[in-house]
Amino acid sequence: MLNTTKIALEASLKELLKKKPFDKITIADLTEDCGISRMAFYYHFKDIYDLVEWACVEDGKKALRDKKTYDTWQEGFAQIFEAVLENKPFIMNVYHSVRREKIESFLYKLTYQLIADVVEEKCSRDHLPETDKQFIADFYKYGFVGIMLDWIDRGMKEDYQKIVDLLAVTLHGNIANSIRNFEQVKEKM
Repeated sequence: MLNTTKIALEASLKELLKKKPFDKITIADLTEDCGISRMAFYYHFKDIYDLVEWACVEDGKKALRDKKTYDTWQEGFAQIFEAVLENKPFIMNVYHSVRREKIESFLYKLTYQLIADVVEEKCSRDHLPETDKQFIADFYKYGFVGIMLDWIDRGMKEDYQKIVDLLAVTLHGNIANSIRNFEQVKEKM
């Protein structure tokens, strides 16, 4: 039942963004469109930014379902690009209305788990400390988010599959090499 309200608020937000800029949408607009009380909105979200973050993360989770392994990470990234492109009016409106740090935060949350799962899978037999695994996942997360933000900034005109293919070439074996490098440094200490 709780998710029904959240999903309705997300749908309302995306519909309203087709009619007016993000910074002109109020909680009253959202609750009126959904037919819920302001109290119901605040039960689920602290503000509109919280709703946007939830919507981005949920869309990302749907896009990444079953694509969080070393063998499928490339498909996972492609699906993130596809989800962003499918929600282009929403993303572009939010991108131009919200501080860049907020957008980065949404994308970091979206991509971190995918990369962390790949790192964990590649470390399955190794005893790399959690802090090292997190560092490796953060490193690749920042690179991916930077690439995606550049693509969004250019209006999402470039074929995202070409970007994913370039990421695949760039990252091929690099996560495994990063893990191996960390292990070699730990052995020398």
